[in-house]
Amino acid sequence: MQRLTLTPRSDWQKRVESVGLAFHTTDQGEPYWDESACYVFTPAEIDQIELATLDLNELCLKAVEHILGHELWDDFQIPRGFEDFIRKSWDEEEISIIGRFDLLFDGISPPKLAEYNADTPTALLEAAVVQWFWLRDCAPDADQFNSVHERLIEVWQRVKLEIGKPVTFVSTADHVEDFMTVTYLRDAARQAGLMTQYLPMNAIGWNASRRMFVDMKERSLGCVLKLYPWEWMMREQFGQHLGTTLTRWLEPPWKALLSNKALLPLLWKLFPEHPNLLPASWERLPGRCVKKPVLGREGANITILDDGQLVQGTSGDYSDGEFIYQAFHDTPKFDGRTIVLGSWMVNGFACGLGIREDDSLITTNTSRFVPHRIGGTDETQHAIKAAKEINVSQATGIFVP
Repeated sequence: MQRLTLTPRSDWQKRVESVGLAFHTTDQGEPYWDESACYVFTPAEIDQIELATLDLNELCLKAVEHILGHELWDDFQIPRGFEDFIRKSWDEEEISIIGRFDLLFDGISPPKLAEYNADTPTALLEAAVVQWFWLRDCAPDADQFNSVHERLIEVWQRVKLEIGKPVTFVSTADHVEDFMTVTYLRDAARQAGLMTQYLPMNAIGWNASRRMFVDMKERSLGCVLKLYPWEWMMREQFGQHLGTTLTRWLEPPWKALLSNKALLPLLWKLFPEHPNLLPASWERLPGRCVKKPVLGREGANITILDDGQLVQGTSGDYSDGEFIYQAFHDTPKFDGRTIVLGSWMVNGFACGLGIREDDSLITTNTSRFVPHRIGGTDETQHAIKAAKEINVSQATGIFVP
């Protein structure tokens, strides 16, 4: 595993925009998509990441069983009244589309779980599409851990078969990254043969007389993929109606048990010393540890402590909630950068990798996305998988609102 310094394509902005990445530069004018470097992995290292991801997924499914069996609703901050809604979703094995495990890995020690983005993971477009087209341009003889698009089409075909309803894709209004993420998901669903539409979250209505969620034309919403966290959904004014209709939600309600950081101390309690886990607790750990808000997102309100003394921290909107503590994992830096590997799960398959890096110890929503490859132009002797094309539907105007 190594970090290579590269010369970006001369027209990189135009190229990433052509495949949907409208948010390639931060508000401060710094690149978010950063192709001035790439990370290079060996096939054996990718195998380690893939196996760790599959193992962690199994541990998480066992954790759901434990939470339900021991009714740990309070630990996971599930509001009263939603217990049966979540349990029914699990008992009926409702489909999960996607999730992202954030891993700490140096290419030597086993990958360690930092957290699981189980409900509303972003950085999907970058991992599935943008870095694949970068690979075609910059290292066409190399491979990439990336079958996300193919797996998405497969899972949407499963949705079509098992649910059989049009899918409405929703996200927060006026949030470009979220909109482009659901637009990409929507295009994959359309390629799988599903009827789809998009609505901003605030356009979903509740028809009290019909007792169903509806769109602006009063059409019932049979299936909704929401890029909107379950903990927010359950606390909205309409939250009381979530369990009273036949609307199917993606991600399913049981993913609410995996999408907050209360999962981390539970996993360590159930599977102590597991090679892919870090010690985690509701109490502050000795030595250097990381304090994380249970319902925090995108690196907000993270604090690194050393025997209780502040080392580094971020601000945010989650300072009033509950916190857990996780042992600090001091992975080697690459050219002075701290990296987190986002390992993607789609339909139960480990199928892709996205890398975020930062100059600080904490990665946030503005940390740079850096592409990766397996092997490269100077390693043509490696057995490279047959080149594949991402079947991006130009006819449907994939990235056009």
